Amino acid sequence: MDRAFNPQTAPNVAAALAHGRNLLEQQPRLAAEQAREILASVPGSADGYRLLGEALRRTGEDEAANEAELAAISASVRDPELIRAGAALVDNDLPAAEAILRPLLKRRPTDVAAIRMMAELAARLGRRVDSENLLRRAIELAPGWAAARANLATILYRQHRAEEALAELDRIERLGAQDDAQRNLRAAALGRLGGYDEAIALYRDVLSRHPGQPKVWMSLGHLLKTVGEQGEAIAAYRRAIELAPSLGEAWWSLANLKTVRFSDEDIAAMRSALAGEAISDDDRLHLHFALGKALEDRREDDGAFDHYSQGNRIRAGQLHYDPAAITEHVETCEALFTAEFLAERAGAGCRSPDPIFILGMPRAGSTLIEQILASHPLVEGTMELPDIIALSQRANRREDDRREDDRGQKSRYPAILAELPAGELGALGREYLDRTRIQRTAGTPFFIDKMPNNWAHTGFIRLILPNARIIDARRHPLACCFSNFKQHFARGQAFSYSLEAVGAYYRDYVRLMAHFDRVIPGVVHRVVHERLVADPEGEIRRLLDALGLTFDETCLRFYENARPVRTASSEQVRRPISSEGLDQWRRFEQWLGPLKQALGAALDHWDDAPRP
Repeated sequence: MDRAFNPQTAPNVAAALAHGRNLLEQQPRLAAEQAREILASVPGSADGYRLLGEALRRTGEDEAANEAELAAISASVRDPELIRAGAALVDNDLPAAEAILRPLLKRRPTDVAAIRMMAELAARLGRRVDSENLLRRAIELAPGWAAARANLATILYRQHRAEEALAELDRIERLGAQDDAQRNLRAAALGRLGGYDEAIALYRDVLSRHPGQPKVWMSLGHLLKTVGEQGEAIAAYRRAIELAPSLGEAWWSLANLKTVRFSDEDIAAMRSALAGEAISDDDRLHLHFALGKALEDRREDDGAFDHYSQGNRIRAGQLHYDPAAITEHVETCEALFTAEFLAERAGAGCRSPDPIFILGMPRAGSTLIEQILASHPLVEGTMELPDIIALSQRANRREDDRREDDRGQKSRYPAILAELPAGELGALGREYLDRTRIQRTAGTPFFIDKMPNNWAHTGFIRLILPNARIIDARRHPLACCFSNFKQHFARGQAFSYSLEAVGAYYRDYVRLMAHFDRVIPGVVHRVVHERLVADPEGEIRRLLDALGLTFDETCLRFYENARPVRTASSEQVRRPISSEGLDQWRRFEQWLGPLKQALGAALDHWDDAPRP
C-alpha cells in the first residue's frame, strides 16, 4: 500500500510532492499526511500547503482546507518568479509578465496566486472572458480567497453583469472579508441595477469613515445626479475637486450637468491643473472638455473649439477607432437583411411585444423620447441596456463553433444569423427578456431599451423579437455630430472623437436605417428632434399611435416625472421642451468642414423617409 514518506530521505522535495499528488485521487488522507511531512521538512512551502489544501478538500475538511489554501497564497509572496511577475505588472510590462507566468503555470497549474496574476494580465489585455475563466479556476482551487472573488466581481461588473457581481460580493461578505473597496464596487453595481438609494447610502457610509477620497465623492455625485438631486451632486463634485484639484473627471462631471456655469476662479483652476506636467492623459482630456464647455458658455468659441479638439485628439489616440469597420458592417447588413430573408423568418423569434427600442445616434434626443414614453402609465423607462450587443456577440461565438482560442478570427456576425434555426432565434429573444427582467420594477406591459448603438443591430432585433417596437431618434446631422464631438462619454462611442469619424458613423447609420425603411416599411418609427421641439403634442400623439398606445396627458408633462435618468441629458429632460441649443452648432460652422465632407450625401438627405 502507498504511504507517505519523509521528504528528507527522498532524493528531493519535488519527488515528495509528486508522490503526494499521485496519492490525491485514491488516498487523499495519505496525500494530506505527505503534505504535512513536506511542511515539517520545508516550513512555509507554498507547494506543500497547496497539496495539503487539495487533499483536505477531497476528505471533506473544508475549513482546514481553506486555511491551507490561504497559507499557500501567503507563502507565494516570497516566490522569486511571482515577485518578478508582480513587478512587471506594476510597470505595465505585460509581455514580461506573461513570459514569466505561462511557463510557471505549466509547472504549477494549481498555483492560485499565479492564476490570479494571469487573470489580471488577461484583463489588462482586454481579454475579459479569459480573465473571468482564470479567476473562476482560482476560486475553485481556493474558495475562501476573498481577493480573487473581489477580482471576479470587478470583471463581471465590467462585462455589464452587475447582478452576478453582487452575488460574488455577497459571498465575500459571508466570508467576513468585505472592505471599503468592495463596498464601493457594490454601490456601483447597485447603481447600474437601479438600486440608487442603497448605493447612495453605501457611498455615504464609506465617506463618513474615509472622507478624503475624491473618486468616491465623484461616484456619489454621479448617483445624486441620476436621481435628480442636482444641488447635492454639485456639492459632491466640488468636494472631489477640493481634495484633488486636477481630477479632470470631476470638472467634466460638473460641466456635463449642462446647467453649471463656471466662474473665473473655476476656469483659472482648470487652466492651472492643465499646466501641471504630472497629470495623466485622462485628467488632461477631461479638463479640455470641461474648459471647452466653460468657454462655449461664455461665447469664446475659438477657445472652446480648441479645447474640444485637444480633448478629442487625446481620446482618439487612446481608442484607435476604425470607421471602415462600421461601413463594412452596414454593407453586410444590406446584403443579408433583404425583404425575402426577413419574410422567410417572420415566424421565428420570441413573439413578446414588451420591448420598445429607442436607437440612433447619441445626443439625438433619445433621452427626451424615453422620458416622454416613461411618463405613460403602460411604459417603464430603464436605461441604455447592453444586452442586445452582448447577445449579438454570443451569436458570433456559437457554442458549437467555438475554437479553443478564437481571438483574431474575423467576426461572422451578422452573416452567421443566416445559419441560426428558428428555435435558436426564439431562444435569443427569450434570453434578452430574461436578462433585462431585473431592470423592470414597475410592472408595466412595456419597457424601453434606449441603447443608441442598437441601430447597428436592427436586423438582429427584428429576427429575435419580431413584435418589438423600434423608434429611430433622428437629429440634424451637423447639430447631432457636433454635439457628439463636444461630449466626452464615460465609455464607448469611440467614433465620436474626430469630426471625420463621427460624420462617417452618422452617414452609415442613416444609410442602414434607410435600408430598413425599404425592406420592412413602417416597422421603424422615426422621431425627428427638430419636429418634436416645434410641435410637441402633434409628434407625441403620432409616436404613441405608432406604438399602439392611447394618448395620455402625462406624456406632455414628462418633465414632472421624477424617475432616475443616467445620461448626459438628465437635467434637460427635467424641464419643458425648449428650442435652446437647436442651432448652437452654427457658431462653430467655420470649423466643421471635415464633418460636412465625411457626411457626404447624408448632409442633404438625412431625413428623406416620408412622414407617417
